[in-house]
Amino acid sequence: MKKREFLKSTAAIAGSAFLPTSIFALTKNNTRLRTAHIGVGGMGAQDLVAISSHNKVDVVALCDVDSKNLAAANALHPNAKIYSDYRILLKEMASDIDAVVISTPDHTHAPASMLAMEMNKPVYCQKPLTHFVSEARAMNKMAKKNNLVTQMGIQVHSFYDYKLATKLIQSGIIGKVHKVRAWSPKNWGYDGPEPKVKDPVPDHLDWNLWLGTSKKRKYKETYYHPSNWRKLVDYGCGTLGDMGVHIFDTPYNALDLDVPMTIKNKCRKPNKYGFPVNNNVTYTFPGTKYTAETLTWIWSDGPGAPSSNKDLKLPNKDELPLQGAMFIGEKGRLLLPHFMELPRLIVDGEYQEIDISIYDPNNTLGNNKNDYERDAPKHYHQFVDACLGTDTVSAPFSYSARLTETILLGVIAGRFPNKTLNWDSENARFKEEEANQYLSGEYQDF
Repeated sequence: MKKREFLKSTAAIAGSAFLPTSIFALTKNNTRLRTAHIGVGGMGAQDLVAISSHNKVDVVALCDVDSKNLAAANALHPNAKIYSDYRILLKEMASDIDAVVISTPDHTHAPASMLAMEMNKPVYCQKPLTHFVSEARAMNKMAKKNNLVTQMGIQVHSFYDYKLATKLIQSGIIGKVHKVRAWSPKNWGYDGPEPKVKDPVPDHLDWNLWLGTSKKRKYKETYYHPSNWRKLVDYGCGTLGDMGVHIFDTPYNALDLDVPMTIKNKCRKPNKYGFPVNNNVTYTFPGTKYTAETLTWIWSDGPGAPSSNKDLKLPNKDELPLQGAMFIGEKGRLLLPHFMELPRLIVDGEYQEIDISIYDPNNTLGNNKNDYERDAPKHYHQFVDACLGTDTVSAPFSYSARLTETILLGVIAGRFPNKTLNWDSENARFKEEEANQYLSGEYQDF
């Protein structure tokens, strides 16, 4: 089934339950926000805690394909109605929910989000926004069409360290930036074979609903649910789609980038099942007012990343942070560790003190003391307040769809090792025709 056909059929489920075309029509007379949560295990459990910690939120519906996850969430919110199928939730609860939080594996992000947005529901969706480039563009278009509040779950976007780095770069602390290097040694890859045998599906898991619109496979314990799906091409987006989104976010935002012109991934040959354990992706971006005429972006992930490079050499023979990004500009370098560490300025091979008062004289960034418990809910609460009309979001789909597209182009380049792909953003196509088949995929009936 094509995605368009799936969306039409699922939208029809809602029938006459569609609501007014503007989020402001939903909330202008409301003082509380009623939320539905699709996916409440793993990161979904954290999202549920963070959203519900807002004192104006009422959790009214919970959905998960794993009854164990659902029971744990329901214990925290016993008055919420529970579901295993998000389509039924949205049909039955359409008039009783104001916003939807989606924290499922990547392959379900777009199908669930699009159905919610078709019903004019604001959506908070975990990263990466989608599994396919075509979905990212469709979600951005739908959010804009229906004038919806949206937010992608990149929580560190609202942390002090990242907002400071953005302000420093945009204030010209290292001049025009010509290169960014970013890295993570995390391994969401799998170089082994596809399993040839199957296991019984656990009683607590609805395997058909877990697969959803994706390619059908036999269940194999430890390969899919609950935690290894990120490694597999049909369900996740590899390390790029996990840590890449977080680590790309601040440089991407600070430099005001659009999508890249070219992408090249140095990795092993594709096996059509798992992502490469190691990826080395080089992007070239069109220039902005904060960059040189073009910008080179080099990402590396997997065991051993990053390899030694003069761009990453630190003063005093210091070790690089485990994960992070390095801005390389005409006047020096700015190191941004990931995460909960302040950016560090390096000029002529030496660390330089940063007088933050010069760059933030009015203390608009707020408290500069790291406190994860204090700051972790900020991104979520921003979404809630935006739905209630008292704030604006900082990672709406208009931004996060472009960031996700960039990430996914690097993932697709892994299908063509060591080959430069040329991206035509205006027409959303590669010059290399063979790569275009990976921009979207068929949705299966379930």
